[in-house]
Amino acid sequence: MAKRSVCVVGLGYIGLPTAAILASRGFEVFGADINASTVAEVAAGRTHIRESKLDTLLSGAVKSGHLRAGARPVVAEVFIVAVPTPIRDDHGANLDMVVGAALSVAQVLKGGDLVILESTVPPGTTIGIFRETLERNGLVAGRDFLLAHCPERVLPGNLLAELIGNDRIIGGIDEASTKTAADVYRTFVRGALVETDATTAELAKLMENTYRDVNIALANEFALIAERLGIDVWDAITHANRHPRVNYLRPGPGVGGHCIAVDPWFIVEAAPDLARLISTARSVNDAMPEHVVELARRAVGDVAGAVITTLGLTYKANVGDLRESPAVTVVEHLRRAGAVVRTHDPIVGTGESAEDAVAGASLLVLLVDHAAYGALDPRVIGSQMQARVVLDTRGVLDRDVWEAAGFRVLTLGRAGASVLVRGQG
Repeated sequence: MAKRSVCVVGLGYIGLPTAAILASRGFEVFGADINASTVAEVAAGRTHIRESKLDTLLSGAVKSGHLRAGARPVVAEVFIVAVPTPIRDDHGANLDMVVGAALSVAQVLKGGDLVILESTVPPGTTIGIFRETLERNGLVAGRDFLLAHCPERVLPGNLLAELIGNDRIIGGIDEASTKTAADVYRTFVRGALVETDATTAELAKLMENTYRDVNIALANEFALIAERLGIDVWDAITHANRHPRVNYLRPGPGVGGHCIAVDPWFIVEAAPDLARLISTARSVNDAMPEHVVELARRAVGDVAGAVITTLGLTYKANVGDLRESPAVTVVEHLRRAGAVVRTHDPIVGTGESAEDAVAGASLLVLLVDHAAYGALDPRVIGSQMQARVVLDTRGVLDRDVWEAAGFRVLTLGRAGASVLVRGQG
């Protein structure tokens, strides 16, 4: 591996740990980000991301002098672009940050350099607008510089381990780009390096997250059906999953995170007439927060003026990531409906204990199954509430224990969830 200087553009959930890992392997790394506070934190050796062990790795990388940070890319041999790709209101991909990053890289790009796009993008982006933007400086991809798409596939809360241990897809625009990009990742990735072309790599990443989104949508749809049929979807899923080739995921209040809730729309945008199943799955999952509000409405009769406490704000259990969180959407919908909503989350820190948060509430809604909520004592919780009614959207509460404490327990996808009930004082 001859190339030893790397410029990482975008110091978020992927770019920052990647920069720290490369610096720890002896690369001279410069991290660029348009957010001044992010740059200041990184330059001081502090991380703005809640992630196990990243603080220690980053601090060591900065103290060693192998990692520096600034507002704009600098001359390097390898450029890794890892900026966000959100969706617009019309569900189309917003590539403004990808294009902006390419423009900034183009200003310092020189012959022989390698540019790697890690951001998740619609198929054709690398060989299309990203390549075209880089070439505005007169250099030509494949002739003057190398270009590849190497998507990340990591889980928040375990970023470092997965960046190192997971297989990586290496998609160059030509063989030289693929091989050179593979050499970069070989310096720290222990998983397999699977070589392909750029557009296939883009689609493969989108397919991974779309698979999960469609599976969750199917589970959510069965949850709605189970409520109407008067049965328990959680029992049904357990029985169905005993089949050796069936693995239903879990229903819930929606789908969040910057990947699963976003990536399928990139495929819909690329082929709207063909991605009918994918589009429907997105609609099913996006409708779940409003269904949770409807269940809350039926539980208390009228949410307008009702004091409701929600447990959990992050997009999934035990991570401090609020991006695209359905729990946040549920809270917003409840407030718009006139409810007085108190929120609690032990990961992002909402300032008070769960016991204090439920004081005077007529409904408790579990939105995220954080491990900490397994230790809640329903007798203590119930003693603080005006009415003992709990709505479990994750299917994790022990119904017998909570009912023994005087609660009426409603569970998404379970018989009785759609029945109007009144709580007990």
